Amino acid sequence: MKLVMVLLLAALPVYCYAGAGCQLFQEMIEKCIDPEVSKTELKEFLKEFIENDESAKAADDFKQCFLDQSNETLANVNLMTNIIYDSVRCKDY
Repeated sequence: MKLVMVLLLAALPVYCYAGAGCQLFQEMIEKCIDPEVSKTELKEFLKEFIENDESAKAADDFKQCFLDQSNETLANVNLMTNIIYDSVRCKDY
């Protein structure tokens, strides 16, 4: 889970600075956090970014990282991402 947090914290500001905004990334994280969303549903949401079997496996593994967490941890991840989205770096997007 620590690796997921590092990647999340590193990728978000870069994505925001890309000029596309944070909405797509936020929706992806919300789908990952939500235990009601299946791996198949997540891959369907990300289908334009999944080009091969390795990418599909990475999406499955990423979702599994969240499925392995307790509801308390998922709530904390959701809180953390909302703090990031409201940060100075993302406020203009």
